[in-house]
Amino acid sequence: MATGSWPQKLEIPGAELAITSNEAFHLEKLPGRALIVGGGYIAVEFASIFNGLGVETTLAYRGAQLLRGFDAELGTRLGEEMIRKGVAVVLNLSPVSLTKQGSSIQVQFNNSTQQAFDLVLFATGRKPNTAGLGLEAAGVKLGADGAVLVNEYSRSSVDSIHAIGDVTNRLNLTPVATAEGMALAKTLFGGQPTQVDHDNVPTAVFANPNLATVGLSEAKARERFGKVDIYQTAFRSLKHTMGASEEKIFMKLVVDAASQRVVGAHMLGPDAGEVIQGIAIAVKLGATKAQFDATIGIHPTAAEEFVTMREKSA
Repeated sequence: MATGSWPQKLEIPGAELAITSNEAFHLEKLPGRALIVGGGYIAVEFASIFNGLGVETTLAYRGAQLLRGFDAELGTRLGEEMIRKGVAVVLNLSPVSLTKQGSSIQVQFNNSTQQAFDLVLFATGRKPNTAGLGLEAAGVKLGADGAVLVNEYSRSSVDSIHAIGDVTNRLNLTPVATAEGMALAKTLFGGQPTQVDHDNVPTAVFANPNLATVGLSEAKARERFGKVDIYQTAFRSLKHTMGASEEKIFMKLVVDAASQRVVGAHMLGPDAGEVIQGIAIAVKLGATKAQFDATIGIHPTAAEEFVTMREKSA
């Protein structure tokens, strides 16, 4: 099984007036005013897309922190940069109803305010795509969210049924699903029982600006190791110092104080995904902060900051 997941809408009056990321790629024309509801990957990416295309864009999220599950500073700093680029980012705000008014959609929010938009996009989560497949009748155990429960070899509770990708709700990333598929092929047809290591998987969010991460957030690292060392920096890139842009690059290393192993690396800024892909190899191999420090940087690049941060911030 590799049936993926499906976007979910808020269960509020008028929800049928909103679209999801599925329909966003089939719009016949750009809206003048767009409301993006949510605070995760899809929400910040589509808010950046619409804003970049010249749409008056509002991003409303019910929580107090964008990108829950990422290092907290990434969400905070991304919100600041998106605001700088013209997106109206509003936290602790959620729609409670949508009504059609002419060609517009009137949105009633939980703070008793109202606002009209030409398009409302719900980026409020995805659900494993298992409904109506008869899995329960076949004896396949599902999680509370409908995900197929599998073991480390992607086998379900029924020996002959396996599942990979978003339908298992393990780590919902395209490269992870691909890796799970390759591992399953080796297990079933290659005589090589193979597991996928879901630790230290790098990921990027293609908002504007980009951000990318590998390993543990500061909060998760403190939970696991107790004492950690934090190294971080925020700066304007060299090319931006020549112009008027105030956009800042942010980088952070999370280090286990006892072993001095780098257990998390985080970046916000142009080409963050390109940079973190290389850093991820070092983190996966268990590199220490001393080994990062011993690596010569490429000057002048933003990436060299990962091997030149010397002063602890915490």
